[in-house]
Amino acid sequence: MKIVLNDLFDYKNRFIYQLENGFKFSLDSILLAEFVKVKENLKILDMCSGNCAIPLILSTRTNSNIVAFEIQKLIAKLATDSVLYNNLQNQIEVINDDIKNIGNYFSIEEFDLITCNPPYFKNNGNMHNKNDFLTIARHEVNIDLEKIFKIAFKYLKNNGILYLVHRVERLDEIFYYSKVNKINVKELQFIVTKDNNIPSLVLIKCVKNSKNGIKVKKIINVSNCNTYQHIFDSE
Repeated sequence: MKIVLNDLFDYKNRFIYQLENGFKFSLDSILLAEFVKVKENLKILDMCSGNCAIPLILSTRTNSNIVAFEIQKLIAKLATDSVLYNNLQNQIEVINDDIKNIGNYFSIEEFDLITCNPPYFKNNGNMHNKNDFLTIARHEVNIDLEKIFKIAFKYLKNNGILYLVHRVERLDEIFYYSKVNKINVKELQFIVTKDNNIPSLVLIKCVKNSKNGIKVKKIINVSNCNTYQHIFDSE
């Protein structure tokens, strides 16, 4: 498998290693990273990190320490190589392990903020991509929404924030698991890729132990964006 070094899209001062004909970061990761509101001196966890696109983008806007968990060995190696290439090893730590083993590395309530671009599709045994890298990235083979919310509640500080990107059709489950795990949904931002399309993608902000109440933000049509940087700043 050939490995290539690419620009991280609009972020010309960041570069990322990827498989030329395999696993690559997606627009979803860029949108999620832009949706996140970051401050300085936070402790951030990126679950299901892939080749580290979200931490690399966040590093352009904060000096906060970021931990990236990725279960697949080769993809985690690409993430580590990208961190080293960008000279971010003092800010971003890549851990090649199952996120469910996070307790071997960190204490409960240790993180201020968690990001997650999770597998979108249920593991029902059908329609799996023949490429194992993509199967694990896209289908709930190793982790599902319930476990994501359980881990987030345990390792977020009180009033800590979980940012997710997901498919609109799974919002009912997201609402359920957020409520059960006391990480209430606080903001929703729907994304379309063409004029007059129905949104298929949604960005979600959840806050641990927050009060009820959801803000639905203006729909973003990414086909009208000249750049993905700062597209949510005016929202």
